[in-house]
Amino acid sequence: MRIACILADYFEDSEYRIPHDRLSAAGHELVVIGKTKGQTIEGKNHQEKATAHLGIDDAKVDQFDALLIPGGFSPDQLRFDKRFVEFVRAFDKANKPIFAVCHGPQIMITADIVRGRTLTSWPTVMVDLKNAGANVVDRQVVVDRNFITSRKPDDLEAFSLEIINFLGAGAGAHP
Repeated sequence: MRIACILADYFEDSEYRIPHDRLSAAGHELVVIGKTKGQTIEGKNHQEKATAHLGIDDAKVDQFDALLIPGGFSPDQLRFDKRFVEFVRAFDKANKPIFAVCHGPQIMITADIVRGRTLTSWPTVMVDLKNAGANVVDRQVVVDRNFITSRKPDDLEAFSLEIINFLGAGAGAHP
């Protein structure tokens, strides 16, 4: 499957790298989407760099099977750009899988897609999710229909495995 990954500078290095490596090893293609094609995007710990395969203006939801939103400071930056917010909202409207870890749900809050849904996140984001009408739980990984969320870097192996299992089960079959 082809998975969009939205990134801005200061993403959490491991929250990009570990899912990227696990998904790639499972045969999925991860496509990095930044503000502009060819942009170099750097992690907050300066351990990872990614090159945007596509700019957001060229990215269309129907080109992808799922969306990955790593945490760090990236989601907070991306939610100030209406193009990224609309991209996330369109994934949910199309009932396509959205995988978000740590601070990733911040852009989902801005896209107004979390009300009534069950999610987890980094502890400080849990308050924002609750205030946006989400049911918040403190677990390694939470699956709610087309959303898979996780809390922090320590949960990345469980998060990645859940994504692979979800995609292997045929994500299109999920209500």
